[in-house]
Amino acid sequence: MKILSIETSCDETAVAILKITKQKEYFFKILSNIVASQIKIHQKYGGVYPTLAKREHERNLAPVLRQSLLEARLQKSKVKNQKSKIQIKSQKLKTLKEILQRHQNLYKSLKRFLSKSQKPTIDLIAVTVGPGLEPCLWTGVNFAKALSFWWNLPIVPVNHIEAHILVNFIEQNQIKIKTQKLFPAVCLVVSGGHTQLILMRNFGKYEIVGETRDDAAGECFDKTARILGLPYPGGPAIEKQALQWKSETQRSKFKIKLPRPMIYSKDYDFSFSGLKTAVLYKVKSQKSKVKSQKFISQMAYEIQAAINDVLVKKTIKAVKDFRAKSIILGGGVAANSDLRKRFENFSEALKINFLVPPKKYCTDNAVMIAVAAFFYKKDKMSWQKIKANANLRIS
Repeated sequence: MKILSIETSCDETAVAILKITKQKEYFFKILSNIVASQIKIHQKYGGVYPTLAKREHERNLAPVLRQSLLEARLQKSKVKNQKSKIQIKSQKLKTLKEILQRHQNLYKSLKRFLSKSQKPTIDLIAVTVGPGLEPCLWTGVNFAKALSFWWNLPIVPVNHIEAHILVNFIEQNQIKIKTQKLFPAVCLVVSGGHTQLILMRNFGKYEIVGETRDDAAGECFDKTARILGLPYPGGPAIEKQALQWKSETQRSKFKIKLPRPMIYSKDYDFSFSGLKTAVLYKVKSQKSKVKSQKFISQMAYEIQAAINDVLVKKTIKAVKDFRAKSIILGGGVAANSDLRKRFENFSEALKINFLVPPKKYCTDNAVMIAVAAFFYKKDKMSWQKIKANANLRIS
C-alpha cells in the first residue's frame, strides 16, 4: 500500500509518500517527505498570518507534490492523448476548476502538472481536515479533492491532533499495532494553538481530560519570545537562550521568578496568558531600554522552566489519577529537549512507558498524516464528502 499525504493546517506545506507492507508485522518505508516552510515569511509578524499562509500553500502545493513524486520515483510523463479522449479531458478540467474555484493560482499550476503526468501508483490520499487555520485547511483539502477526482483515488480524512499521537507508533521501519501493555495512556499534545491532555484507552478511543483555557504553550513561547525581541518561532529561540543560562553556579544567583499558572489546581487544565503578562511586566520594569544578553537568557530559562513545570506536573497528575501505563508526547513543543528529558526521568521513576517522536516528526509534517491514515484506511471515502473543520475535536 502506498499513501500520499497532504498537510496544510498552519504554515507548513507538506507532502509525503509512505509505503506499507505486511509480513508478520506492518513495515513502512518513507519514499518521500517534503516540507516547504513559511517561517521566514511570518517572522516579521511574530506568528502566522492566515491569509498569507493560504497564499503560500497555493503557491507551494503543486511543486511540493511534484518533488515528492520525483523523490519517490513515482513521477511519470504522460503519453499524448488520442483525439477520442479530448472531450473527456475537457469535462475533467471543468470539474477540476470547480473544485479549485477559490484557488485560481493553484488550479493553474496543478492543471499544468496533471496535463504532463500520468497517474502514479498510489492507493489512497490522506489529508488533514482539522483542526487548524481554516483558510489553510481548505487549501489542502481542496487540493486533495482535486487529486482524488483526477486520479480516481479514495481519501482518508485525518485529525491533525490524532496524527501527532499516532506518529509515535512508528519505530525502526515498523508500525506497532500490538500494544496491549501501553493502554490506558495519557497523551500530552502541545501543537500550535493546542495544549491538551488526552486519555487514550486504545486506538480511536480518546477523551480530552484537560486543555488550555486561553493561550497554548506554543503560543506562550511565541509571544514571550517576541517580548524579548527573539525571532519566530519562539520555542526554539527560547530554548537556545535558556541553554546559555544552565550552570548551577548561575542558577544559584538567579533572581527572576515567574508564575506557574494553575499548577496546583485540582483539574488537568492549563492557562498560559498570565505567564505571558508576567513576562511583559518584568521586561517593562527594566530601567534600561536595551536588554542585556544576561537578562534575556535568564528570562528565557525561567519562561521555559515555568511552561515545562506546568506541563509535566499536570501530566503526571493525570497519569497517577487514571493509572496510565504510558505517557505519549506529541506536537511542536515536544521537540523541546528539556521537556523530553523531564518526561524520560519521570517515566523511569514511575516505571511506565514513554513515547515521543523523533524531533523531525514533532513539528507539522505529512508523514504523521500518512501514519494516521494507515490506522483509518477502512474509513476511506469519495472526494465529494471531504470537508475541512477548523475546530475539529478528537474523540
